[in-house]
Amino acid sequence: MKEYYKKIYKDSKAEFMKKLEGKIEAGKKQCVVTANPEIFMLADRMKDVRGLLMAEDTTIVADGIGILIGGKKLGFRIKERIPGVEICSDLFEWADKNRKSLFLFGAKPEVVETLAKKIEREYPGIYLCGYENGYVRDKDAVLEQIAEKEPDISLIALGAPLQELLIRRHMASFKKGVLIGVGGSFDVLSGMKKRAPKFFVKCNLEWLYRIATEPKRLKRFWNNNIKFLFVLRKESHE
Repeated sequence: MKEYYKKIYKDSKAEFMKKLEGKIEAGKKQCVVTANPEIFMLADRMKDVRGLLMAEDTTIVADGIGILIGGKKLGFRIKERIPGVEICSDLFEWADKNRKSLFLFGAKPEVVETLAKKIEREYPGIYLCGYENGYVRDKDAVLEQIAEKEPDISLIALGAPLQELLIRRHMASFKKGVLIGVGGSFDVLSGMKKRAPKFFVKCNLEWLYRIATEPKRLKRFWNNNIKFLFVLRKESHE
């Protein structure tokens, strides 16, 4: 895990957004991985996921509180969480003011369609150059289509590790722009699912709210977050 932590972004969200916006303005290419313990656990088992995390044009940010806790155990100080849903919201506002282009890929048809309409209504300065739901069969063809359109921002909401594997396979085809794997963020951004109340967000307890409202997440939480802590404990004593 230490190799991932050496690479993870450790400064504030405000500073990160400035750097990300600078990359877009300069026409450079960047992948952003919004990391939680699950993606680090997957990277230990899947070579392509690990390859994306360690790629030179990938920046890892701490989405989950488990990543901050893990960093502390291993001696890495990470200033704050940088949730994917907040990156998206901030980028929408910035892209609207600076007339940037955007492509949305993922989620259920009704979710991505609702989000697309919301963007067109609330952020008229954004050029929405396309969107596609996450249930299409040929997802690689969609990534090829996105690469051809050369959007400034590409949001891929397919969940881990599918979104990371797709980005890994197609990153070389992109000449510019940022690609961000954002998991289930479209559900919240579209307004079709509520984010955790402010208290839970402020206290870094979004994971508890999600488990309470969606008990089926408990098994996934155990298989990744709890096992992650055991791995960290072992590494911290090596």
